Amino acid sequence: MAAQKDTTKYSLGSVLNHVLMHQTVVGNEAIMQMEIAGDYPDIMIGCTGGGSNFSGLVFPFLGKKFRDKKDIKVIACEPKSCPSLTKGKYAYDFGDTGNLTPLVKMHTLGSSFIPPATHSGGLRYHGMAPMVSHLKEIGAIEAKAFGQKECFEAGVKFANVEGIVPAPEATHAVKGVIDAALECKKNGKSKTILFNLCGHGHFDMQAYGDYFDNKLEEDAYNEAEVNKALQSLPKIA
Repeated sequence: MAAQKDTTKYSLGSVLNHVLMHQTVVGNEAIMQMEIAGDYPDIMIGCTGGGSNFSGLVFPFLGKKFRDKKDIKVIACEPKSCPSLTKGKYAYDFGDTGNLTPLVKMHTLGSSFIPPATHSGGLRYHGMAPMVSHLKEIGAIEAKAFGQKECFEAGVKFANVEGIVPAPEATHAVKGVIDAALECKKNGKSKTILFNLCGHGHFDMQAYGDYFDNKLEEDAYNEAEVNKALQSLPKIA
C-alpha cells in the first residue's frame, strides 16, 4: 500500500554508494588486524548479494592496491540462482522492485526478477552495487557462482573445523575460500586468504537440517525469467 502513495520514500540498505562506504569500517579494521598479525592477504573473498558486505571488506584493500600497487586477487561469490555479476546485464536499472530508487548502472537480472526461494537469504537480489559492478567491468575483481548444496557442504566443513556455524549467505564465501585453498595446495603455493564470515547460522538450523535430510533442491538459474525481466529495463536516451 505504501508504494502506491506519492509521499512514500524508500531507503535502500545496500547497493548505493553511501551504504558501501559506511561498511568500509570493516575493511579498515581488517587492515589493522593484518598489520598486527604481520601479514597481508594474497586473496580476498566475500559473498555478494547487493554488495555492501563484500565492499566493506575489500574496498580499503583495493584502495591500497590501486595506490600502492599491492597485488591482491579479489573474488566475489554469489548464488547460482541469482548470479547478477556472472550472468547479469550491465545496464541502468532500479535498485528495487517498486522502482522507487534512482536509476543506477549495475549488473542486473532485471528489477522485476524474483529469485527462487533458496537459502541464500540476503544474496537473493536482482542487481549488484554500481561500484562493485564497475570493478568487475574493469577486471579489478572476479566473480564466481555456487549452488546451495555445495555451499552448505562447505559450511558444514567450516563448522567442524572452526566450531562456528556460518549463515547460509556466508557459506558462499566459505565455499570460495575452500576452493581457493585447494587450488593453492594443488599448485604447491602458500597464500594468505582473507574473507569475511558475515553472519552465524544459529537461526538457520532448519536449513542445515534440510541439508542433512537431503531435502534441499539444487538452485538453478532461470534464464527465461531473467530474459523476461530484462525486457522491462528502463529506456535510457
